[in-house]
Amino acid sequence: MPWRETSVMDERLQLVRAYRRGEVAMAELCRQAGISRKTAYKWVERHRLQGIDGLVDRSRAPRVQGRQVAEALVRSIVTLKRRRRNYGPKKLLALLRERQPKVNWPSASTISAILDAEGLVKRQRRRRTTPAYPDVLRPTTHANAVWTADIKGQFRTGDRQWCYPLTIADGYSRFVLCCRGMPDLTGNLVWPGFESAFRQYGLPETIRTDNGNPFSNRGLAISRLTVWWIKLGIRHERIEPGHPEQNGCHERMHKTLKADTTQPRPSIHLAASRRPLPERLAEVVYPADFVVRQVRHNGSIKWHSNLIYVCYPLVGESVGLEQIDQQRWRVYFAQQPIGIFDEHLKKVLPM
Repeated sequence: MPWRETSVMDERLQLVRAYRRGEVAMAELCRQAGISRKTAYKWVERHRLQGIDGLVDRSRAPRVQGRQVAEALVRSIVTLKRRRRNYGPKKLLALLRERQPKVNWPSASTISAILDAEGLVKRQRRRRTTPAYPDVLRPTTHANAVWTADIKGQFRTGDRQWCYPLTIADGYSRFVLCCRGMPDLTGNLVWPGFESAFRQYGLPETIRTDNGNPFSNRGLAISRLTVWWIKLGIRHERIEPGHPEQNGCHERMHKTLKADTTQPRPSIHLAASRRPLPERLAEVVYPADFVVRQVRHNGSIKWHSNLIYVCYPLVGESVGLEQIDQQRWRVYFAQQPIGIFDEHLKKVLPM
């Protein structure tokens, strides 16, 4: 014999009929149905007043919409927005109140909802940010241990042209190694400043910068400039975004540089590095237990018939992969770890 199927409406109707027959006490009926006595009496009363239609669920929406805006006000808001495309809800509200101060205009948040419903809100694309530096910043215990570099805030020169000063300093002696004005921030203009400093003072162990162009990049935070540094055996470390105090000595130097640029800083504590700039870059070599892959023209490597994107600035270079576990590999460029390759996700993730 098949099971009998009952609906909620059937259960409510059976409860009401059983109650009216008086065969079972209300408390027992409620226990069997798994409802409260208040709910049971509600259905009994609704059935008495409306019959079987009273057992249907009613809408729980409020009868009066407290935030409902009059159609005339909506039209005024939308019309003004179409005329002032660059105005947001706050500016629109201020202008509406200025023009019609006696009207009870809705709040800026309600205006925002109205504009969104009318398709007048331009969605902002989520901005990709540079991943945080995964390691601890190294101490500046001796000359050439850490060089600091930055692009000082731009300013206009006497001929009204923009100037972007590249500054490089030794973190231990505070000696200014380079101060070069540039018309823009392209890596091709920054490169000669570092090359000149390397030739004159040798190579540092570490260069510390912020996360901006041209020192960093989105994704794995590697630029063409830092690829060159790493191949030279220089470690690149980055301060946290929004924390210039981590490069405080360099920022303080900018203040002095602006106030007094004609007097060079003393070089009493600076000695040239024992690592000169080589005429040719050495080939990058990885340990024997690393898996080595060449970065293709599109910034990807081949992995078991799949193309895995690594980093576009590494095009033409080789990367080494050190196995961490059955699923993950640590990705190196030269001596510097740059990311984690997850075979399951088929993606190289930042450190």
